[in-house]
Order: sequence, then C-alpha cells, then structure tokens
Amino acid sequence: MKRSTFARHVREGVKNISRNGWMSFASISAVTIMLFVVGTFSLLILNMNSLASDVENEVEIRAFLEMDTDEDEQAEVMEDIANANAVEEVSYLDRDEGLDQFIDSLGSEGAVYESIRDENPLNDALVIEAAEPELTEAVATAIDEYAEVETVEYGESILNQLFTVTNYVRVIGAALIVGLLFTSIFLISNTIKLTIISRKDEIEIMKLVGATNRFVRTPFFIEGLLIGVIGALIPVVSLMVSYVYLHDFFDAQLPFITMVEPFPMIWQVALVLMGISVVVGILGSQMSVRKFLKV
Repeated sequence: MKRSTFARHVREGVKNISRNGWMSFASISAVTIMLFVVGTFSLLILNMNSLASDVENEVEIRAFLEMDTDEDEQAEVMEDIANANAVEEVSYLDRDEGLDQFIDSLGSEGAVYESIRDENPLNDALVIEAAEPELTEAVATAIDEYAEVETVEYGESILNQLFTVTNYVRVIGAALIVGLLFTSIFLISNTIKLTIISRKDEIEIMKLVGATNRFVRTPFFIEGLLIGVIGALIPVVSLMVSYVYLHDFFDAQLPFITMVEPFPMIWQVALVLMGISVVVGILGSQMSVRKFLKV
C-alpha cells in the first residue's frame, strides 16, 4: 500500500469518527470504562496474589508440647521432625520466650499480661518451617499425630480467607470484564454501521469505478482501531498515575501494607490494555464491515 493511500485511509477514519460524534463518544466511553475495570481488577488481583504468596512463605507451624514432656522426649521429637524431608527447619521455643513474644506482639496493650509471668500458662513449643509453603498443611497434620504434641497451629484460617477473597475478586472481575467487552464491541460496531449507512452512495460509486474491497473497508478498520486506542489512553494514564501515587502513599503512611512495585508491572498491564483496545476496535469494525458492507 502506497504511503499516500494509507494517509488517505487514516484521514477517512478520523473523519468517520467526527461524523458520528455522539456514537463515537459512546463507543470510546465504553472502551474507556471496560479497560478501566480490566486494569483495576488486574492490579488488584496481582497485589492480592503477591500478598497471598508473601503470607504463605512466612507461615510457620507451632507445635505446643504437652506440659509433662521431659527434655529427652522433647529432643527426640525435635530430631525426628527435623529429619523429615518436608521440613526445612525446626527450632525450640520455651514457654517464657513464647510469653515474651506474645506480650511484644500486643505492643503497649501487652503490659496487662506481665502479671501472669509467675504462672505462665503457655506450653513449650517447636517452631517448624516446611520445605515448601504448599507442604505446610501436610507437615502440620503429621506433627499433630505425635503423642508429645498437645496442639498444632499455623495460619490456615488466614490463608483460606485470603484465597477465598482472591477467588471472589477474580470471578466478579471476570464477569464485569466479559459484559463490558461485549458492550464495547457492540457500540463500536454500531458506530461504524452508521458511517457505512451515511456513505452508502459514495461506497457504491467507488465499487462501480473499480475500487477493491480492501480499499473500501480499510478506513473502517482504522476507525475501529482509533476508537479502541483513544478509549485506552485515559484508563492507561489514570491507572499508572493512581497506582504510583497509592504505592508511594502506602509505603510512607501504612508501611505494613506492601504493594507490588509499580515498575515494570504497570508497563506490562498498560501493554495488555492497549492490546485489548486494539483487538476490541478491530473486532467491532470487522462485524460491521462484514454485516453491512458486503465486501
């Protein structure tokens, strides 16, 4: 295709957008909203997956020993657990050290528990780290079988709640994205249909004088492509700026909430959104060209 011909197609595509101002605006708005939802849920899911992975990697098993277990029995159980292939590390935590950790974890409110030091109700414990995070539950179940072990605790409930919330976010996000995707394609298709109808006589004359199908339909593909790309600019820029701001805010004000570093993740999400906008624009134009142009 000659450069002058391509430039003519681009000019026609731009003119087509301005000819159907309100429909073009509705199509661009639909693409903008759809991509904003896609980007928001993508960033949310990426951060929740990162949080779940961090929590999973930091999970440790605490096996509280029976009060009447003597030192030899404790050492024997500890050695037996340490020799298991699924176990990375085992350490001993005596009851006084366990109480210190508990009081420290409560901060200023922990002072009220200082009075129970003389009658420490905690058991001695073994702190176990599984070789792989996914082996934590199996290791905890095996350790619970020891007669010298009274109870076993690990972050099972926290992990399950986190994974449940993550799954809900994925399902709701997927449903919204699919609905908005079809809405965007439908609106772009209707916008281009109006252009075809308004230029019906001109298109027929072009075909009578020998214009090829490719020559006739290329401006409509460019129109759909431009609608998709224009619709992507606002969500891509706003999501990039917003995410960087939120990351810096949480990093400075709420450091216990760890967000994924903005770069290169935000560039990757922007690239995916631009790709989706191009596909949606081309699909919308393709539907109208095939259905109404008959070329």
